[in-house]
Amino acid sequence: MELIQEQPDLAAYLAADEAVDHGHPLVRDTAATLWTAAGGDPRAFAEAAYAFVRDTVPHSADSGDERVAWRASDVLATRNGICHAKSHALAALLRARGIPAALCYQRLTDDSGADPLVHGLIALRLPGADRWYRQDPRGNKPGVDARFSTGEERLAFPVRPELGECDYPVLYAAPHPAPLRALRESADRPELWRKLPTAL
Repeated sequence: MELIQEQPDLAAYLAADEAVDHGHPLVRDTAATLWTAAGGDPRAFAEAAYAFVRDTVPHSADSGDERVAWRASDVLATRNGICHAKSHALAALLRARGIPAALCYQRLTDDSGADPLVHGLIALRLPGADRWYRQDPRGNKPGVDARFSTGEERLAFPVRPELGECDYPVLYAAPHPAPLRALRESADRPELWRKLPTAL
């Protein structure tokens, strides 16, 4: 699949906004710690940031946490969030160290093709690279084995077109307004599940 930049200027994928708030001290300090541990190597840092968000921020559906975090700094502070929130956190960490990061999405269903939902992940562009690499920091569990990769994709959920699933090709510089609105307007995770979009 060809990924399509929503914004032609790569600088748009380094910007801060209300959700990807990489100017926040917690985001900047976390990114600096991971950068130092990676020896200042951009690829090693990107992989470390990915593993940090995937493994130390539980997906709230797995942990049972009913709080709704959506701002990157809140996700890191509470160590809680669904896929969209975790993607905001990973994008913020990457952008804090000058690595362009985009928000991207999939439409997924259950095994019968019912109960569609929009799943959030990111794409990153390493220095000197001429392409984007999608990464899914959702968090692993039995049946889900996502990994950082700049080769063959290792996403949490490869799509099944026969069930109506799809990869959306657009790389967004800011979170798509539909899932962001659901996150911002939900008092708890049960309300969030009712409000999340089923398609973009």
